[in-house]
Amino acid sequence: MRAVVVNAGNANCATGAAGHAAAWRTVSEAAKHLRCEPEELFLCSTGVIGVPLPLDKVLRGLPIVARHQRPSARSFAELSLAICTTDTRPKTASAFFKMAGKRVHLVGCAKGAGMIHPNMATMLAFVATDAAIAPRLLQKTLEEVVARTFNAISVDGDTSTNDTLLVLANGKAGAPSIKKGTSAHRAFLAALEDVCGSLALQIVGDGEGAQRVIEIEVRGAKSDASAKRIAATIATSPLVKTAFAGADPNWGRILAAAGRSGEKFDPGKLDIKMAGIPVLRRGQPLNFNERAASNRLLAKHVSVVVDLHAGDGATRYWTCDFTAEYVRINASYRT
Repeated sequence: MRAVVVNAGNANCATGAAGHAAAWRTVSEAAKHLRCEPEELFLCSTGVIGVPLPLDKVLRGLPIVARHQRPSARSFAELSLAICTTDTRPKTASAFFKMAGKRVHLVGCAKGAGMIHPNMATMLAFVATDAAIAPRLLQKTLEEVVARTFNAISVDGDTSTNDTLLVLANGKAGAPSIKKGTSAHRAFLAALEDVCGSLALQIVGDGEGAQRVIEIEVRGAKSDASAKRIAATIATSPLVKTAFAGADPNWGRILAAAGRSGEKFDPGKLDIKMAGIPVLRRGQPLNFNERAASNRLLAKHVSVVVDLHAGDGATRYWTCDFTAEYVRINASYRT
């Protein structure tokens, strides 16, 4: 793969044969300017569904973009801003590590603020690295990282089309090829997780109408998968998310969401902490200062810990609060 062609503002989805033709024309024309084959290009679109892609605008822009191929901080910043839709700010991240005396770099950007949830979202994310790594190993490494980053976030539990995460490696660092299980591979994995984790949290932090990021940690589950299902159910509960919007330490909503997750556990063994304050122990409510707890829930980053005391399974999941501003943004998205 040689390049990625991206447009924002139009998803080119549910546009029928004309949409397919527009996509093919885009990569065909881009390939001519970049002197490569159309099959060597990725194509990404994001925006409104069901509206014909304004192909003329895309084709007019391709020669301009192709003439500015020399990478720079300015061009990267412009890309990060250009892909935004309802985002309030661009999202970027970078990391590096040393290998065989060389600095190996990773840089990434992403867009997404609403309709964000694993299993297809309106998210686009791109990471470029000058590491040398075989495609199969890169894919396996990315899958491991994604499980703990982009697949562990939710803004609204809603999904859409066109969800894409791409990592492109060109080997320009001059370091040896990364091999599986080596210290270089571990360093690369850690750096990739730093970049993807930062971008994922920036998406949650910029969730439509969001005031704060909620980190949900589930411990003591029967398995990691069980913990993740419980955490995801809590993270997508409108009642939980609206409680956080109002800084209301309503632990009953968290317990109720966990209970309807489909995972079996003994509520008599369950502990809950909100913003570091124990509110439930072994299924019994605890006396705590409601006003102090509410003040802590006003922070930009709030933690929730649910301990099931049923096994070694654990996970972390991130979401944001659900405010009236989210409703306003989506009530008038097209009008």
